[in-house]
Amino acid sequence: MNRFFNTAGPINQIKHYHIDPLSRVDWEEIQLLIAQDQYFVLHAPRQTGKTTTLLSMMQALNESGEYMALYANIEAAQAARNDVDRGMEIVCKTIADQAHANNAAPELQQIYTAQATQNVWGAALSAMLSEWAKISDKPCVLFLDEVDALVGDTLISLLRQIRSGYAQRPAAFPQSIVLCGVRDVRDYRIHCGGDIITGGSAFNIKSESVRMGNFCQKEIASLFQQHTDETGQQFQSTIFEELWQDTQGQPWLVNALAREILFKSKANRTRNKTIELEDYKVA
Repeated sequence: MNRFFNTAGPINQIKHYHIDPLSRVDWEEIQLLIAQDQYFVLHAPRQTGKTTTLLSMMQALNESGEYMALYANIEAAQAARNDVDRGMEIVCKTIADQAHANNAAPELQQIYTAQATQNVWGAALSAMLSEWAKISDKPCVLFLDEVDALVGDTLISLLRQIRSGYAQRPAAFPQSIVLCGVRDVRDYRIHCGGDIITGGSAFNIKSESVRMGNFCQKEIASLFQQHTDETGQQFQSTIFEELWQDTQGQPWLVNALAREILFKSKANRTRNKTIELEDYKVA
C-alpha cells in the first residue's frame, strides 16, 4: 500500500507522507543546547508535529551513541490535578514504562517499584532521575511531553523537583531536559493556595524557548510531491496558492485537506486523474 496523509497521532515515516521532523526545528542549535547541559522548552500549537519531532530527536541522539535519550508523555497526570502524590506517581510510572518499552533504561522500572513500596512521591521524580544518571554510562537526556497539561500543585512539584537536581547534572542528573507543550513555561499560571506562581519562577533554570512553526509553502509542495512521485497523480498548480491562503501551513489542516481530496473522494482515488482547483474547493 502507498503512503498516505496522516491526521492522527505521530508520523510513521514508513506509512505517512511527511517532512523530515528535524528539519522543522533548528536541530543544530538544539544539539548545541544539549551538549552545553541546557534545560529548555519546545512549544507549539496543537497538532503541529511536536511529538513526532521529539521522538525523532530521541532517536537521533540514541543513534549517535553519545547519549541515553528518553521520551515520555505525562499528560495522564493531569487527572491528579492538585493531588501531588498521585500526580507524581503517574509521572514516575510513565517514565519507567517508556524506558522499559524502548529498552532504554530498564533500571528505571526497578527504581519505580522501590518508590511505590515507600509511597512517598514528593521527591520521587528527582530521586529517580538522579539514580538514572548515576547508573547510565552515557549522559542522559529526557524529553517530557504535554507538561503544560498538568495542573496546580502537581505541576509545581514537577518543575521544582527538576530544578532541585539541576546543579547535579550531568553526573547525577540528566544532562538536558526538554519540556514540551502548547505553551512556553513562562506562560504557565499555576495556582497554589490562592496565590499564582508563574511557570518561569518555578522553572527559572530554563535557558531557551524553542518554538515550532507551521509548514512553509515549499514544505507543502514537497509533501504533495511525495504523493505524485509514488502514484503519478498530478495536482493543478493553482491549488497550492489557495491551500496556503486557507491554512497558512498549519500541518494538521494541510494533511486533512490532502486526505479529503485524495482518499475520501472515490473519484479522486483514480490516480491517473489530475486533481484540479475545483476538487480542492469541494474538499
